[in-house]
Amino acid sequence: MTAFITALTFVVLAEMGDKTQLLGMAFATRYPWPTVMWGVFVATILNHLLAVVVGSYITMFIPLQNVQIAAAASFIIFGLWTIRGDELNGEDKATHRSPFWTVTIAFFIAEMGDKTQLATVALAAQFANEMIPVWLGTTAGMMIANAIGILIGVVLGKKIPERLVKWVAAVIFIFFGVYGLYEYLPREVLTTPVMVGGIAAILLLIFLVAKMGGDKLPREQP
Repeated sequence: MTAFITALTFVVLAEMGDKTQLLGMAFATRYPWPTVMWGVFVATILNHLLAVVVGSYITMFIPLQNVQIAAAASFIIFGLWTIRGDELNGEDKATHRSPFWTVTIAFFIAEMGDKTQLATVALAAQFANEMIPVWLGTTAGMMIANAIGILIGVVLGKKIPERLVKWVAAVIFIFFGVYGLYEYLPREVLTTPVMVGGIAAILLLIFLVAKMGGDKLPREQP
């Protein structure tokens, strides 16, 4: 259950403002929401099965501690990626396929190399002996996150502040990444200058990524 809940939580966070969640919103305005959800489900099952297999077998070739350190660092990267945000690049364009296959194929392609797929690889490497719970957890997380996206995009009309959700998700990701590095890095590496410098570097990266992504505080109206 630990692997399942961890996988579910991290994928829900990773999907906030992600390209595939935006894709779900876009498709939900064109097709019935059950069709969109079934397409997301089938695409996610196949895509994340591939990811957990890759992640589980990584530990056969790389020492577990190194994998855990890389996974923790990747969570910081995912947090920065979440701050930057995603945008659609034509994945939601209409095709001549049936709505179900349009959604399924578009989601499968959009997930290849995406933040949530890479997060699934990292989680599968961290829980190397728990492939099935990680697979089920990440799939459930994708369904929940995309259901939230469809609800926001169609029913609520995006009344929930998207930037707030994005920043909360990013901060949680970065926190767990920093905590993981503190837990798995050798004690002799974690000197005070290294820790202070590391925190300063992360804060600088957050500032730069937010600025590059155009995520600025709104100016007060006169």
